[in-house]
This record gives sequence, C-alpha cells and structure tokens, in this order.
Amino acid sequence: MDLETFRGYCLKLKGVTESTPFDDKTLAFKVMDKIFALTDMDSFQSINLKCDPEEAVLLREQYEAVSAGYHMNKKHWNTVLSNGDMNDKTILQWTLHSYELVVKGLTKKQKEILMNL
Repeated sequence: MDLETFRGYCLKLKGVTESTPFDDKTLAFKVMDKIFALTDMDSFQSINLKCDPEEAVLLREQYEAVSAGYHMNKKHWNTVLSNGDMNDKTILQWTLHSYELVVKGLTKKQKEILMNL
C-alpha cells in the first residue's frame, strides 16, 4: 500500500479531516477531532490504528507486522507495518474498525453532527 491509497481511503470516510498536529511529517486522520489513524508522510512505513483491546492482542500474535502502538496507549492502539504480512484490503478493514471505534465513542451530540455532514 502507498500513502496516497491510504489517504484517499481515510478521506472518503464520513467527516474525516487530516492534519499534522505533532510535527510536519506525522499525518493524523480524525473524525470529529478525534484521531483514528496516524502515519509518517515521509516514509509511510507504518500506520497507528485504534483497535479493540482483545482484538489488538490477537492481531499482534497473528501477524509479525503488527505490534503494540508506537508512542500510543498499548492497550488500544496497534502499529501496522504498511508493507507487512497482510494485504491492503486487510489494512483498510482495520482502518475502518479504528474509525468505527472512534465514532462509537463520540457523544450523542457529536454523532448527530457527524450524521448531518
């Protein structure tokens, strides 16, 4: 997978914005100002994705390219190598899962705003 494919997928999800809140190379994808994915724009070697805690552990055991979230809460985030041992479709499914987890955690008011975008 390349950065533009990943970026295009994320930006097609409802209410998603992108920004560089930490430095000039870390690209963050947000829904209602809550991050669901992070990646390095220069190298695009890995992607940080939010994950259900139990599922996160299973994925780390199943795939060599999945590890506990780098610089993130290790319980809720995984780091996925973009050229690892899974296909692009799987990475995009995990990206959607991350997005859906963040949406699920939004307040009722935020969810209403999102639905009306």
